[in-house]
This record gives sequence, structure tokens and C-alpha cells, in this order.
Amino acid sequence: MNLRHVTTVYRKEMLDTLRDRRTLVSMIVVPLLLMPVLIFGMAALSIKLIQRARREGAAIMLLGAEHAPRLAARIRGAEGFQVVPPAEDYARRIEDKKLRAAIEFPPEFEERLAAGEEVADLTVKIYHYQGEIRSTFAVRNLQKLLGDYRDQVIEQRLAARNLSPDILEPFRTEEENVASPEKVSGALLGGLIPYIIILLSLTGAMYPAIDLTAGEKERGTIETILASPVSRTALATGKFLAVFTASVATALLSLLSLAATFTFAPQLREMGGERGRQLFNIALSAKGVAAVLGMILPLAVMFSAALLAIALLAKSYKEAQSYISPLMIVVILPAVASILPGIELDAKLALIPILNVSLVSKEILTGTYHWNYIVLIFLSSCLYAAAALGIAAAAFKRESVLFRT
Repeated sequence: MNLRHVTTVYRKEMLDTLRDRRTLVSMIVVPLLLMPVLIFGMAALSIKLIQRARREGAAIMLLGAEHAPRLAARIRGAEGFQVVPPAEDYARRIEDKKLRAAIEFPPEFEERLAAGEEVADLTVKIYHYQGEIRSTFAVRNLQKLLGDYRDQVIEQRLAARNLSPDILEPFRTEEENVASPEKVSGALLGGLIPYIIILLSLTGAMYPAIDLTAGEKERGTIETILASPVSRTALATGKFLAVFTASVATALLSLLSLAATFTFAPQLREMGGERGRQLFNIALSAKGVAAVLGMILPLAVMFSAALLAIALLAKSYKEAQSYISPLMIVVILPAVASILPGIELDAKLALIPILNVSLVSKEILTGTYHWNYIVLIFLSSCLYAAAALGIAAAAFKRESVLFRT
């Protein structure tokens, strides 16, 4: 294989790639803008929506308020509630999100409570919409208010018997986090970031791979290239390197955008109070960024070779897109699996392509380096990449594939 021929093909394909608007958008614009927009834009929007939901008064309904006049008065006077008149269609209103919750008191609730009846006979029901955030906040506030009222009743009963409230709390519990803030935040966002970078490295290679194979078939220029004094191996290598460059550039720009987002926008870490500072305090060092990029490189080789081989089978740009679309699902599923709770990196998962890189990148972003797994994952990824590259090279030597028009 003549390296000069490979360089010539590579330069030619890179010039063609950089002239394509779709490739420039997927390779440069998307990775540079996606990270800050996704991380800070969506996070800021979520925090603001949650804070607004907490500030707004929740519409609730009191059922059987005449059985608990003092408690009902306390609820009406509490901040954050808008008590509406009772109605029989409270369940439908909750489902329609016109009502956030309804609380029902049993008959003669306060009289029976004062008489000291058994707890099993005194049940206050709270009707709500499970999973709906505003209904959840309303239920949480009602539970807190009822808990305070319950504590007050208990204190009164203990005082009547000359007993201290401390008798109900023989010991206290205290929680203390021993993990660093970087590891805590990494557990929250560390799985999402590798997933985005892996997906972008695939999409960054997708358009160049289609354009340099099926696109040339559709334009009728594939025959001209094959007629040139360049071997099929050099041609395949040059095209592969062009696609690989686009994939690596997309992944690198994604990492640089991520690092710049957290480095040059520290004031945004303050949004959401302590929760916001914890969420955005991700360990992003030069070592971590370089390690993640190193783990992505074999994956980019595999993506580039696989996309070339698949796109070469198509006879038009549109057909190549239909062939490659299922590959997106194949990549997304293992990458998403790494975000699921309970999935931890081990020797078996270290051999599953894409999932292994996503899991180890998640650990790296938290500042944890399992070097035995890192070496195993890198070697296995290189093996998968070599297999994909071999398949792509073989496809360029088959006349039935190259001239499928």
C-alpha cells in the first residue's frame, strides 16, 4: 500500500467532506453547542420549573372538614395551599390536573382523637395523582403538616401523663456523606455525558461515510476514482481516515465544549442552591478528558469502519440512511443501559462493546480509574475495531458491492 496514495485520497475526501454542510453541522456545530445547551439549559429550566411549582399555591380539597375543624383551619391558613369547596368529582379533577390533592377526614376525627382511640380506626386519606410533580409537592406538604399536627397531639398526651417527648426517641440517627462532591455529581451526570459523546462520535462519522460511498455512487463519480492508479486498499484506507477524522473531531469538540462549559461558567453552579452546586461540580481534569478521549478512539474506529461497510452496500444516499438507521438503535441501547441504576463495571461488562466504554468513561469522570478494566476495555475495543476495519476493507475489494447501482 502506497502511503502517498493514501494521503492523496485522504486529502481529497477531507476537502469534499468539509464542503458538505450537513457534515459541518454534525461534526462542529452540534458538539460545540449541545453540551452547554443540554447541561445548563435543561438543568436551569428544570430547576426553575420545580421552584415555580413549589412557590405556586396547590389547589386542594378538604373532604369531611367538619370532622376536623381545627386541623382544617390550620391547613387553610398554611402557605402554599388554595383550598377549594368540596365536590364529589374530586378524583376526576385530580386526573385533569385541576386539583392537586384531596384530603379526607374520618367521621368525628378530632373527638375520637381526643378520646385516644386506636390509630387503626383513625385514617386520614390523601388522594393524589402519582407521578405528577405538582400533585407530589402538594402531598409532601400535606404530609409535613399532618406530621406536625401528629407530633403536637403526641406531646399533649405525654404531657397529660407527665412524660417527656424524649421517651419516644431513645437515640438519634445522623447521615454523613463520605464520597467527594465530584463522585456524587458524577453519579448523577457521569452516565449521561459519555452517552452523548458516544452518540455524537457516531453521528459525526455518519454523513461523511454515506457521502463518500453511496453519495459517490449516486453522483456517478465512484467509477472515476476506481479508474485512478490507486489500489483498492489505499482507497479504502483514505476514505476510512476521512470518516475517522470526522468522528474523532466530533468527540473531541464535545469534550472540549464540556470542559469549557464547566470551566468558564462557574456562576451557573450556584443556580438551584446547594443542589445546583452539587450537580455541576463534576471532576473535569485534563487527565480525565484525555482518558475519556482515549477510550473513545477505538470506538470511533469501529463506528467509522462499520458505517463505511454498511453505506457501501447502498446504491443511493437515501438507501444508505435506511441501512444505517438501525445501527443507531444498536448504539443507543447499550449506551443507555450504562445510565440505569445498579449496573456497575465488571469483567463481563468490560467485554460488551459500547457499554464498556460508556461505563468506564462514567467512572473516569468521577475521578475513579480502574486501570485493569481500562486496559481490558481498550484492548477489546481495539479488537472489535480491527474486525470492523477488516470487513470494510474487504467490501472495497468486491466488485458486486462497488458497482451496485
